[in-house]
Amino acid sequence: MKIGELAERTGLAPSRIRFYERIGLLKAVERQANGYRSYPDDAVLALRLIATGQRAGFSLDELRALLPGDLASWEHGTLLDTLRRKVQDIEALQAQLAQSKAQLVELMAQIEARPQDMDCAANARRVLSEMRLGEADSAPAAKKVRRRHEKTGTRPVHHKSLI
Repeated sequence: MKIGELAERTGLAPSRIRFYERIGLLKAVERQANGYRSYPDDAVLALRLIATGQRAGFSLDELRALLPGDLASWEHGTLLDTLRRKVQDIEALQAQLAQSKAQLVELMAQIEARPQDMDCAANARRVLSEMRLGEADSAPAAKKVRRRHEKTGTRPVHHKSLI
């Protein structure tokens, strides 16, 4: 099948399909005599797997390592191990997000607990000075999260201050 039909069947732009081919995610693409690409029927499945994997949080490098050259030759154990590791990564991210949420809720409570006789700027200084004490406590955890993201090739979620 030609790239236009493949794009239509998968909902992906032809440029995205060519990109996946160029980086080695989409294999078994043949060139016809006129130079046009010819994609096998399995390309639809491969592209759907890639899109689903990306939505599940897999990086393109992780998908390249996970997807077999021939979709009929999946290694059951390797696939399950990879999926289990991704679930663990998601659970770690959920824990990190829960911790971030708790910190933000605490920050909001501190901001809202502004004494009646204190203006907003003084309250901000008060809250910030208390936060600096807590930052030293969370520094090792932040390093651990950064190392995990560097190791897995995922991107950390960044939060902006509410003050």
